Amino acid sequence: MEKVKGPASYFPSIEKTYGKPVSHWLDMIGTRLGDRHMEIVNWLKTEHKLGHGHANALVAFALAKAKSEKGE
Repeated sequence: MEKVKGPASYFPSIEKTYGKPVSHWLDMIGTRLGDRHMEIVNWLKTEHKLGHGHANALVAFALAKAKSEKGE
């Protein structure tokens, strides 16, 4: 089995630490896709008390996914 790399490697820790599935956080980030990366990270940190690394990983993953879905 191949080891998960990149932002997704944080997902098990995020789910364990905050008690919500990653899909919950990605759905929330999806409502803010017009914002800049660090604006979303700071929002997750201040409004939802996520740590910087976890917030950054979620945002990086969500923005990369949105970009690939748009065909960019």
